[in-house]
Amino acid sequence: MTNNLLIGIDTGGTFTDFVIYSKGKISIKKIPSTPKNPSLAILEGIGEFISKNSSFMLIHGTTVATNALLERKGGRIALITTKGFEDILFIGRQTRKNLYCLHPEERISLLQPQQCIGINERSLATGKVEKKISQKELTSILEKLSKMKLDAVAVSLIHSYMNPYNEKTIKEQLEKNNIMASISHEIFPEHREYERTAVTAVNAYIMPVICRYLENLEDNLNGIKLRIMQSNEGYVSQNAIRKEPIRTALSGPAGGVVGAYHLGKSSGFRNIITFDMGGTSSDVSLIDGKISRTQENVIGDFPIRLPMIDIHTVGAGGGSIAYIDSGGSLRVGPQSAGADPGPACYGRGKLPTVTDANLVLGRLDPHFFLGGSMTLFPERSLAVIQPLAKKIKKSIVETAEGIIEIANANMEKAIRVISIERGFDMRDFSLFSFGGAGGMHAAEIASDLKITKVIVPKNAGVLSALGLLLADSIKDFTKSILKPAEKLSLKKLDNLFETLGEKSLDEMEKEGFKKDEIKIYPYVDLRYLGQSYEITIPYKKNISYLSDFHEAHQKLYSYHNPQRPIEIVNIKVKAVGMSHKIRFKKFPIEGEKPNKAFFKNQNLYFKGEKYQAPIFKRSLLSHGNKIHGPALVVDEESTTFLPPSYILKVDAYLNLIIQKRKHVK
Repeated sequence: MTNNLLIGIDTGGTFTDFVIYSKGKISIKKIPSTPKNPSLAILEGIGEFISKNSSFMLIHGTTVATNALLERKGGRIALITTKGFEDILFIGRQTRKNLYCLHPEERISLLQPQQCIGINERSLATGKVEKKISQKELTSILEKLSKMKLDAVAVSLIHSYMNPYNEKTIKEQLEKNNIMASISHEIFPEHREYERTAVTAVNAYIMPVICRYLENLEDNLNGIKLRIMQSNEGYVSQNAIRKEPIRTALSGPAGGVVGAYHLGKSSGFRNIITFDMGGTSSDVSLIDGKISRTQENVIGDFPIRLPMIDIHTVGAGGGSIAYIDSGGSLRVGPQSAGADPGPACYGRGKLPTVTDANLVLGRLDPHFFLGGSMTLFPERSLAVIQPLAKKIKKSIVETAEGIIEIANANMEKAIRVISIERGFDMRDFSLFSFGGAGGMHAAEIASDLKITKVIVPKNAGVLSALGLLLADSIKDFTKSILKPAEKLSLKKLDNLFETLGEKSLDEMEKEGFKKDEIKIYPYVDLRYLGQSYEITIPYKKNISYLSDFHEAHQKLYSYHNPQRPIEIVNIKVKAVGMSHKIRFKKFPIEGEKPNKAFFKNQNLYFKGEKYQAPIFKRSLLSHGNKIHGPALVVDEESTTFLPPSYILKVDAYLNLIIQKRKHVK
């Protein structure tokens, strides 16, 4: 798939980022988001291209579906399930967040018990349809649904992952009655009834919202090709997302991880921890030579058991609000000022944020924010931080530094979750920092975590949007097996993979890819017989996939048992439609002195000390340049803070490589 003009669009809580790739050149744009209607900022950003060109492609990372779920602003839905299982969403699992809490956890459901309708049907775990659906009963249920004024209906029948015959019967009638439907065997055809029903219901809940959003966007695109980023590191057509909007749950952050992976790989950094700090939240992920994926996801207390990039999110961003809690302690986040009204220094907000603290400490240039297109108001930041300082009996500078330290601690905790807590040594990794606010915090966070190197890539402030243009089109397919490996021959297993592979090829061809542009990656979910959770292993057409499982089990759980029977839980296929990648230019070395990039000096505070720090324009830095901290490097979309004890070098791809000076303890 080739296009002369590609535009990546990442809608964030504070800014909407645009990366435009045309004739081998990249240009960027960053404008305030419009949370009430995200499409307004998008249309404003691409207006000039719509009027000039109608043959380009947009790849969009969106938070519309996720926000609808988190804010409980989805559609009114009903659930059709097997009679006797109407309470499945309310019962849930026995797992609890707070195991020893004496008070039961509050369960917030997306629908009421009277909206859960049981139907007389039954399929067995073997796939045999023991009882077909009565058309008379189905007609009665449809009449009942018509009186409920619904936006969508979720359908999840017992064991439909093995045989979807009865679900297909219901789907056919729902479509005849023009009822929007979310069908479990299409969304998540695997065992585990609660998880399958939950993800199907959540998908139904956000379907009306995403459909309205896409229709509004398409009406103004004049036929321009639109693709939507998924959480699984690949994009698909908007029509596919209409049916399965839940796959966009981590759409924007996924673009950032994809961008970091490709940029890191091209620059020689294969082991990185991605750190994406935006205005509302920070997202971290670990890349150990490859992008990590998981199916154990929870969004807004709902289990979303679908393939996603393994991203951990914390409510700490540039717009995170600082406040004094009931005990008199300084706190930061997770509440955010967002884009409207935004931090106080933007001119409208009245609450102190992390961005205001950075401005007070001189870590932002008020006259060169967004390349000078947006002026900041330091006096407003001082005015909103002063009351906090008075309450905790500290100076304004001390209070601002306290806000930064607390925000950093929150983000460090998130990084520990995806690294140390999973057995990785952070000394083997570099911190790959991006997002509009990441560069102001990365060096201090890396120091606290004993990470020796920080990489801040070119166009760091819009890397998630750039990552969208580096992504491939990806679809995931799965089939439940639930049989001991010894009872399934390699020939039979290969035949099952071949059938699933043919289905994936057909689906990718519908996305516009030719067969020679599609790659198929087979995987198998395995566990020891009797275990509750499985491990995903790349499948090879020989018995070695079993030994690979033993090895993976040893790494994850520190033990394995070659004598214990292994169960094949699911087989999976990841189908990748290969896109033409942007090629990054390698620049020749020009020398150490960054004199031509020097902009001006500015007062800056660090650990209570005041410094006169130089500011450099990143666009004028060259390969080989070195900068000694303290200093600021400013760009059109981000700022990088270099503390006093650090040195910055510019590599051949114009990445900023930050390390502590060796003689500094």
